[in-house]
Amino acid sequence: MLNIVVVGSFVVGLTIRVPRKPVLGEALIGDLFDMGPGGKGTNQAIAAARLGSKVHLVACVGDDEFADMAFRLYAREGIAAGHIHRIPGVNTGVGFVTLLPSGENWIVGHLGANQHMRPEHVDAAEALIAQSDIVMTQFEVPLETMARAMQLGRKHGAMTILNPAPGKTVQPELLAHVDLLTPNESETRILLGLTPDDPTPTLELARHLLDLGVQRIVVTRGKQGALIVTPEGSEEVPAIAVEALDVTGAGDSFNAALAVGLGEGMKLRDAVRQATYAGAYTTTHLGVINGLPMRAALEAFKRSTSSGV
Repeated sequence: MLNIVVVGSFVVGLTIRVPRKPVLGEALIGDLFDMGPGGKGTNQAIAAARLGSKVHLVACVGDDEFADMAFRLYAREGIAAGHIHRIPGVNTGVGFVTLLPSGENWIVGHLGANQHMRPEHVDAAEALIAQSDIVMTQFEVPLETMARAMQLGRKHGAMTILNPAPGKTVQPELLAHVDLLTPNESETRILLGLTPDDPTPTLELARHLLDLGVQRIVVTRGKQGALIVTPEGSEEVPAIAVEALDVTGAGDSFNAALAVGLGEGMKLRDAVRQATYAGAYTTTHLGVINGLPMRAALEAFKRSTSSGV
């Protein structure tokens, strides 16, 4: 069985769908509501477990009722929680998601206990990392913690995957141990200290990131699919056309399916194709956890969309 260690976050998400963007000072009433666990680390861990991997999560939660929600979730999903740390006197991370009928959203969050994760928490899990095939992390934990996860993964021969979200500008040396980088288009720019809408072609920016030491890059581009960039060249993988209900968590679903595919021996393009199906599946569900597919559901979705059903 594929072994994955995820170093990441836990966040409780509260989602409300509204008919349109509000004007400043206006109060809108939504027609759909969902409250549930999430956070990029948790989402990716659960998504990978549902696709058949053995997953250990290194994360921090507060000492509130939302932390209890986290432990119940991990027990239900079969996520090993021996390295989930309660931080006293701190709130668990929360995110407020406003959703439009188009499926687009914007998010305001408070990382809470996630900001208290330290490299020492990763060091405490080194024995697990030494036995893992893949180590994954994101930017919802401090940068020094992210870097330590990638360093230990590389040290022990695991594939290291960094999903640099939410976008941050980083020093190049923090990317030195990253085998696979998975930004979206705006994150690609922010990584390099540019504005999110900088007009420089994404392919040019991705090649610059390769020059900084990243081994391979997959840029997610929403309805435009994904762009693969390696030292050997680049290619595009088209998106899967679906009617999106909620795009929250689609990137996490994509990253988990990509990791599982690569860990199971798929070529990069085939793994990216599988990941686009997983991301598309997630957008057709309200709430992130509800939208992370089991392997059988993903395979059925691939058949139905491929046949035009």
